[in-house]
Amino acid sequence: MTASAKPVSAALLHWYDRHARDLPWRNPPGAPRPSDPAWPFRVWLSEVMLQQTTVAAVKPYFARFLATWPTVEALAMADDADVMSAWAGLGYYSRARNLVKCARAVAARGGFPQTEAELRELPGLGPYTAAAIAAIAFGARAVVVDANVERVVARLFAIEEPLPGARKPIRERAEAITPRERAGDFAQAMMDLGSSICTTRDPKCLLCPLADMCEARAAGDPARLPIKAAKKPKPERNGRAYWIERDAQVWLVTRPGNGMLGGMRALPDDGWSAQADGSGDAPLPGKGEPLGAVRHVFTHASLTLELVRLEGMPAGEGEWWPIERIDEAGLPTLYAKAARLALAQRG
Repeated sequence: MTASAKPVSAALLHWYDRHARDLPWRNPPGAPRPSDPAWPFRVWLSEVMLQQTTVAAVKPYFARFLATWPTVEALAMADDADVMSAWAGLGYYSRARNLVKCARAVAARGGFPQTEAELRELPGLGPYTAAAIAAIAFGARAVVVDANVERVVARLFAIEEPLPGARKPIRERAEAITPRERAGDFAQAMMDLGSSICTTRDPKCLLCPLADMCEARAAGDPARLPIKAAKKPKPERNGRAYWIERDAQVWLVTRPGNGMLGGMRALPDDGWSAQADGSGDAPLPGKGEPLGAVRHVFTHASLTLELVRLEGMPAGEGEWWPIERIDEAGLPTLYAKAARLALAQRG
């Protein structure tokens, strides 16, 4: 049996009603949309946090953000540095910068717009996030396509074209099976199916509510789809960061607002992120003691960051931060690794 719109949506929603994940930002399946005016804010916050990040990683951040800034208006009035610090460790820090910009834009207009087109006009909202908010927060019929949905649709319709070229036919097929009623539940059901049943490796076809309609399963090898282009090897970068200590305090700087890890507190470094070839500025003056190196993998490159202890007074703008409170500085993961290395060397 091949897939068609009504059987797909009916079967999937029936499955979702029984197997939906219980998540702190989710409305129960089939329940009326909450009348709480903060509901769109919670949907938006969760969707931004979930971009390229796992549910398990997002849950504690989502809870802390809501406890600190329970409404979009509260977030709009937050200090940028406080938001960046609260985001530290979640990665993809441009999301945090756009989060504040978007909150201020929404507060200025008196609330979230309800249409997909208007949502797209907000800072940092791409096609997926705008569609997800429109469908989940406002019940609009919007076609929500993330990596999980791409996988489900590519297998359901046996779309053989490799990604990224396959995205157009995948979206067309997703459009065809998205129902007018319960579009938000349908979008979340597709996400749940992709994350728990129609997984990248070893899909659990015997448990899938769409198994009888899946063309890739009928062909015998659903895990083969979607076909992805070969990944290019990530370039290797090298850099150097500096541990400058005085009176049980360490010197921290705030990185420029634009660029990698923008707006975050960090250890001073040689400017490695500004150079495409991984080279940086000249070392800071002073006597240096090598402390070792840390490795970190970004989406676009891998980095080996050498850590050097310096003596003397630092130049430029920064702040002395109590070493015993270094965990409260909101350092991004790369510099948190370097700080742990330095602390281990102190004994």
